[in-house]
Amino acid sequence: MSSASWRPTAVLCGTAMLALLAGGAQAQETEKGTVWGDLRDVTQDMLLRAEGDGNNFLHPQHNYHQTRYYPNAQINTSNVHKLRPAWIFQTDINESMEVAPIVVNGVMYVTTSFNHVYALDARTGEEIWHYKHRMGPITTYCCGPNNRGVAVAGNRVFMGTLDAKVVALDAKTGKLLWETQVGDPELGYSETMAPIVVEDKVIIGTNGGEYGIRGFVKALDAETGEILWTFHTIPDGDRHLGEWRETDPMGRSLNRDIEAEKKKYEEMKAAGRADFIWQHLGGGVWQTPAYDPETRRLYFVVGNPSPDLDGSERPGDNLYTDSLVSINVDTGEYVCHYQYIPHDVWDLDAVSPPIITTVKDKDGRDVKGVLHGGKLPYVFVHRADDCSLIRWSENMVPIENLWALPTPEGTRMLPGANGGVEWSPMAINPVLRYAYAVNLHQPMTYHVEHQPYPEGKLWLGGAFKVIPGEEQRGNVTAVNYDTGEIVWQVRTQQPMIGGVLATAGGLVFAGEGNGWFRAYDAKTGAVLWQFQMGAGVNAPPSSYTVDGRQYIVVAAGGNVQLNYKRGNDIVAFSLAE
Repeated sequence: MSSASWRPTAVLCGTAMLALLAGGAQAQETEKGTVWGDLRDVTQDMLLRAEGDGNNFLHPQHNYHQTRYYPNAQINTSNVHKLRPAWIFQTDINESMEVAPIVVNGVMYVTTSFNHVYALDARTGEEIWHYKHRMGPITTYCCGPNNRGVAVAGNRVFMGTLDAKVVALDAKTGKLLWETQVGDPELGYSETMAPIVVEDKVIIGTNGGEYGIRGFVKALDAETGEILWTFHTIPDGDRHLGEWRETDPMGRSLNRDIEAEKKKYEEMKAAGRADFIWQHLGGGVWQTPAYDPETRRLYFVVGNPSPDLDGSERPGDNLYTDSLVSINVDTGEYVCHYQYIPHDVWDLDAVSPPIITTVKDKDGRDVKGVLHGGKLPYVFVHRADDCSLIRWSENMVPIENLWALPTPEGTRMLPGANGGVEWSPMAINPVLRYAYAVNLHQPMTYHVEHQPYPEGKLWLGGAFKVIPGEEQRGNVTAVNYDTGEIVWQVRTQQPMIGGVLATAGGLVFAGEGNGWFRAYDAKTGAVLWQFQMGAGVNAPPSSYTVDGRQYIVVAAGGNVQLNYKRGNDIVAFSLAE
């Protein structure tokens, strides 16, 4: 592993660029070929070919495989130092932003906290229309009122909402076409993830793993909003018990008392409470699934069990929490899974969006694989056909006292409950065969406290607490996913959260909570460019090309979870002329 060095560059300040702020037109009908760009329908063929599309950014992670690799190289290692703000748009909401901007034929769609959607001219940042969701009377959500973006298909824009709905908007006007309730917010369900669309289906998961929900992935009819199928991430009956595994993927003991768990389950059965487990076991899916058109399979990761830290009322492996899961996109039928942490009592769930790409198997042969980086500080490499684990990377943040059980007084263990990679989307460079991840190092103590199910209220079963005085930091890490070796790593002053973009120009872009947005050399990790945004850059960047000019765009809204400075800027960068 090599440690990359800083390369200082000229510092620009986002707040000094207010003269570039775009105006705010009201929602209006737009026509093909106007100054707003070509608003023709997004076809399924366009969505399928997005991986090679060097003009648009059609999916939250650029393509169905979720590689976050943009194939245009106009901005590259030789000229990135000339990158300057092309325009800045300020939203109406000064709150955490985790959105990945979507760009379709010169039109950009961005969301904010509390479910606002903006359509912008991607050339200038001028507002085309603005949709503000009319929220229901009840919203229950963990970790901030975030939204991670929209899906586009046909002439429609789709968004999940904090009051557990999916809405469809007219892409040209922002007019509401339909809305469907997919969960009960009074019981802890909410939506923050960006959905995806496959042909006639809108695919969405759910938040709520801290509230005792039963997690799901649903497919909705894109035309009508009708729910077509539901896959429950917690199987009913006793299937959630699993194999009573005693070790993690590396063979380390999880310190489980299997006999005590089995006895507890029999007691709950005798008392008529066995069904309570699967009905309230959590397992939210709150990051966008990857999709493989060849096999017509979705791949997604499932979050933590409920309650997070107290396993006494949920004996067994708690399937399919903390797992990579694959299902059939047409029917929602289960295909395969791999569970990282059976019976998790540390809230170290699997959350970052999976990536489908070609990897080396254990015999060195190229196979279709799935990458995932979650709160455990590894990049995991799986076979796509059966979800089996091929390898894992070197750990990207320190590990200490791993799988020590939480206690009422508090047990120190690393990593802390925020990870790792946490939810931040990774990116890959398929030429170098590197995966890029941003990480958090936050030492914590884990505390357990028995708490009865509170129906729709926060249900942690204890607490995880940052240790005062201990260093917190982050890093940007490049991993060779064919070997698991860390190739380079750049340490940052604060824990990192937000996501990564890689480009064919040999660059990696990522932002920090202190406002710095940086470009790294994809091969070495050297910092080639930086810009001070004035608020936390805790959202994944996107890239697009309009009229022959490539742009890099990112949101600077800060972050609730780590309490980074809030803002309301969407900033697009291009090369100085």
